[in-house]
Amino acid sequence: MNSFIIPKQAARLAVLQRIELANPFLLKIRKLFGRYIFSNLVTKYFLNANSIGKRYYETMLNEFLTLEKFIEQNHKSILSIGAGLGGLEIIINQKYNDKTFFFIERNYVSKKVKYGWDSSNNEAYNDLKVQKEFLTLNQMDHKKINIFDYDHDILPEFKFDLVISLLSLDYHYDFQIYQNYLKKISNTDTLIIFDTIRADYFKKIFKSVETIRTDINTVHKSKRIICRGFLT
Repeated sequence: MNSFIIPKQAARLAVLQRIELANPFLLKIRKLFGRYIFSNLVTKYFLNANSIGKRYYETMLNEFLTLEKFIEQNHKSILSIGAGLGGLEIIINQKYNDKTFFFIERNYVSKKVKYGWDSSNNEAYNDLKVQKEFLTLNQMDHKKINIFDYDHDILPEFKFDLVISLLSLDYHYDFQIYQNYLKKISNTDTLIIFDTIRADYFKKIFKSVETIRTDINTVHKSKRIICRGFLT
């Protein structure tokens, strides 16, 4: 596989979730006409889904390669917070066919999608029906898919082996929104992987904090960290 199967609706969401998937021409249109027109018109009618599917796959494969050595055979349950469509999880599923996936997502698309820090976590760009269709189209067994609407569902509360939240938790919104929940669903062996601009801050929260990547291409030089064991 070198591309995802991606319907037009899913391609739109992929671009809103990962703006780097848009080509230079689309980015120029976004700059000229603004976020509202880009989010509600351009991404609905002027995307090449096949091209987006290929770029999205390449992006998620690169993300997978930063995590691969931390995904262990005994990691049976994986919780993804803010995974978007779930392209990374599809690749994990292809490599390790014994995992069950749980997704916590918000089920709406903001009218004017903004990127940046949102301490209240109000920004959203997903459709859970489209997400599930995308996962199954790309050969993830529906029995392995568990999607939870952050605003309306009771979130799962058993112990997870691995928690992943790339470019979401403490990247676009405050870690504290999920801190108490993460304490409930983790044990001393649970790995929690996310991106942040304040890696040192988490040394006060976790027993172990390891930086596994630094994004040198962004202004704030965010770090991808892997954490184990809450201190309190």
